[in-house]
Amino acid sequence: MPQLTPFRVYRYRWTILSIYMFLIAVNQMLWITFAPITSDATKYYGVSDIWIGILSMCFMIVFVVVSIPASWIIDKYGIRVGVGIGAAFTGIFGLLRGFVTTDFDLLLVAQIGIAIGQPFILNAITKFAARWFPMAERATAAGLGTLAMYIGILAGMILTPYLIIGSGIGGMLYIYGIISVVAAAVFILFGKEGPPTAPCRPDQEERSLVYDGLKNIFRIKDFNWLLFIFFIGLGVFNSVTTWIENILGPRGFSTTQAGITGGLMIAGGILGALIIPMLSDHYQKRTPFMVIALAGATLCLAGITFAASYWLLLVSGAGLGFFLLSSGPIGFQYGAEITYPTSEGTSNGMLLLMGQISGIAFIFAMDSFKSSITGSMTMPLIVLIALMAIGTLVSTRLKESSLISKESIQKAA
Repeated sequence: MPQLTPFRVYRYRWTILSIYMFLIAVNQMLWITFAPITSDATKYYGVSDIWIGILSMCFMIVFVVVSIPASWIIDKYGIRVGVGIGAAFTGIFGLLRGFVTTDFDLLLVAQIGIAIGQPFILNAITKFAARWFPMAERATAAGLGTLAMYIGILAGMILTPYLIIGSGIGGMLYIYGIISVVAAAVFILFGKEGPPTAPCRPDQEERSLVYDGLKNIFRIKDFNWLLFIFFIGLGVFNSVTTWIENILGPRGFSTTQAGITGGLMIAGGILGALIIPMLSDHYQKRTPFMVIALAGATLCLAGITFAASYWLLLVSGAGLGFFLLSSGPIGFQYGAEITYPTSEGTSNGMLLLMGQISGIAFIFAMDSFKSSITGSMTMPLIVLIALMAIGTLVSTRLKESSLISKESIQKAA
């Protein structure tokens, strides 16, 4: 009978996870700041809609450039240094926005500075889970890290319009700047590299550095399939959330209804990121939950595309967020497990990188192929539904993680 290898887990893991989640949420809130106030921002700065869109789009572009170097730094120098760099960029340039509120060019520079910090923060999600949590809790920890992304996006979409009513755009940016400094300072002061002893068996701990890891991951067929799935899934999420008003407007839905639908997508994602990864950890399975999530997201995307009634639109929006966004943390953890001993930062970073590339491509493609007469985006959405269906079929080919299978065997023993 196999013998269990003893190891210890520490309660402080939940404290450090909370600190990390706060930093993630603030970084994402800074990213989404201008999305819900595009019309107000265009008047305030005297620029076109596309320039306000670039304030958010630059995050995707910068991520493509910085992601791999950020993963290398995280792998080489650890979480405290890697994420600390991201925290510093977030705090410094988040505060800078509060001091350059009327100068659009300097505001864009500050946005790019925050964007540089983003991959240093997000690419560490699965590495953080592996450094602090045992195998049986890693999907849950990755899910909570991903959940913080959705909370930050939702907070930005809800708070920003209310803050500019009371404080104006300048006051709103200053408030966010103070929050970003607090988040950065808390992580830099209280963040730790890892617990005194590893929370797992030795064979679940040691990892190779990013360049060695890159040589390894592209030889793994299941990880290549996973990259394809993330390319589609994250691209769909980024493009649908970007164009939600344009998707629904030609069908007679109001801006308010489009905003509520977008908010429900994020709220559904928050709920899904809480529930589905915990079920994955409980049953010690990854692939069945990814298949279910992608299939559900495909059906809900069809609902958003064709819904004629408001209630069906709301259900579809919440469902799309619940299924699509819950598949992310499971996919991150699955990728980290099947690419062992590749570092978690490398696998996590490559998956996010695929989503940023597809997000840029899908956003521009949907705008380019919408109806020139009515502005309808039905045809581009049908293409996305087809891609999601293909992604679901591909997910059925994925083999279960060998690391999680070993964990299940030891638990049974």
